[in-house]
Amino acid sequence: MQPHRPQWKSRTGFLLAALGSAVGLGNIWRFSYLCYKNGGGAFLVPYFIALLVVGIPLMILEIGVGHKMRGSAPMSLAKINRRWEWLGWWSVIFVMFGIVLYYSVIISWCFNYLLYSLDLKWGSDPNSFFFKQFLGVTKGPFQIGNIRFGILIALAFVWFINWIIVFLGIEKGIERANKIFMPLLFFLTAVLVFWSIKLPGALEGLRVYLKPDFSLLGEPRVWIEAFSQIFFTLSLGFGIMITYGSYLSKKSDIVLNSYCIAGLNSIFSFFAGLAVFATIGYMANQTGVGFNEVVKESIGLAFVVYPQAISLLPFLPQLFGFLFFLTLCVAGISSSISIVEAFNSALIDKFHFNRKTVTSVVCILGFFGSMIFATGGGLFWIDIVDHFLSHYGLIMVGILQTILVAWVYKASKLREHINNVSDLKIGAWWDGAVKYVVPGVLLILFFNDLSYEILNPYEGYSSVALLLIGRDWLLYTLFAALIFAMRPWRRDIHFDKE
Repeated sequence: MQPHRPQWKSRTGFLLAALGSAVGLGNIWRFSYLCYKNGGGAFLVPYFIALLVVGIPLMILEIGVGHKMRGSAPMSLAKINRRWEWLGWWSVIFVMFGIVLYYSVIISWCFNYLLYSLDLKWGSDPNSFFFKQFLGVTKGPFQIGNIRFGILIALAFVWFINWIIVFLGIEKGIERANKIFMPLLFFLTAVLVFWSIKLPGALEGLRVYLKPDFSLLGEPRVWIEAFSQIFFTLSLGFGIMITYGSYLSKKSDIVLNSYCIAGLNSIFSFFAGLAVFATIGYMANQTGVGFNEVVKESIGLAFVVYPQAISLLPFLPQLFGFLFFLTLCVAGISSSISIVEAFNSALIDKFHFNRKTVTSVVCILGFFGSMIFATGGGLFWIDIVDHFLSHYGLIMVGILQTILVAWVYKASKLREHINNVSDLKIGAWWDGAVKYVVPGVLLILFFNDLSYEILNPYEGYSSVALLLIGRDWLLYTLFAALIFAMRPWRRDIHFDKE
């Protein structure tokens, strides 16, 4: 007999936890930067098309699979077909021992800057302060440099927060934390938006944001980045939504929940973008620099442009800075705990380990694994690993998941289960979406991206760096997934009954 599976205490608890996973740092600075460099409002066109074509159908699929199979990603996919268990492990392993490792380091930057904002420590040259004094950036990825002590201390704090929340479990830890985090995050973001839009030059920034430059929509890179952002921001391919879906009660409106999560996440991104573009407009107004010349790179938006804009504020710059970086900290933590939980759940399902022991070991390993990204060469490693995992890893998982569920298990079969437990129904259009449209679009994006980067190595990095750091990270995690999949399950799991 299978042991009792924890459940969300309420539908609100599930929605807030799922939103906590989806809404993260990427919604604030990554989404805004992509809009900034891809024609402002023009980027919203491929972004919302990606949401409708890929985001929502896959969200319904992942939550539906978790709910039907009552398990983490590896267990759920193994129940569909034992030979596909490795795919579930691969997603939770490269997310746990890849994405969350560098993501936790970026959160630690936010905690450092939260304190720096109290006395505007970055001074008159935030660019030099961030890259030279704070990060101590080396000349390349193979010049590792020293571990940055300030980042290390904040990193330990980030992993401590992850540990204590996941340690307490679904109801007392993750659900309760997100009932605090998400309202706080929405409130802080609203404060930043209404504060920013009143600044001099803010309207010019908003005009760029809301006025599309449709000429850029003919460039494939714009579409690739839009679809990649949808995957990353909705936590698709992470194994998280499958896990969270497994904690839902047997009668749950999967369809409406999926629409709510995907819709609210995208609305939040758009809303947060108002604050970012208003601030960039203010920055351009105060410095006399052209709007399109203010931001040079995505990471600089949060840690160079914003600090400089904060320093220029005529009143309460410390308070504005504190609120901005507190917003980033809350957004980051709410997402990182979901990644740890997805991996924890997989280990508990397969090996029946004690939650508290698993959480403690995983968080300790996570902390030590993050250290490579806290070095002087860490920024290069973050850039390469993030690119390969988000552009190739997540998209490959998405393609393979649709093949397994829509073709092997049959989309109509899962749709029947989803409709039986949901008040809002989905029609046969969903079968076609997950059988043909989603994998087709993802395959086109995957090969377009791959062919482009064979001729134009990503960001000018050497092929050796891209292969040894990016490609091999995916291969090593795949190898680990195959090993986990070969291990025997505990005896009370009966896959042939599903």
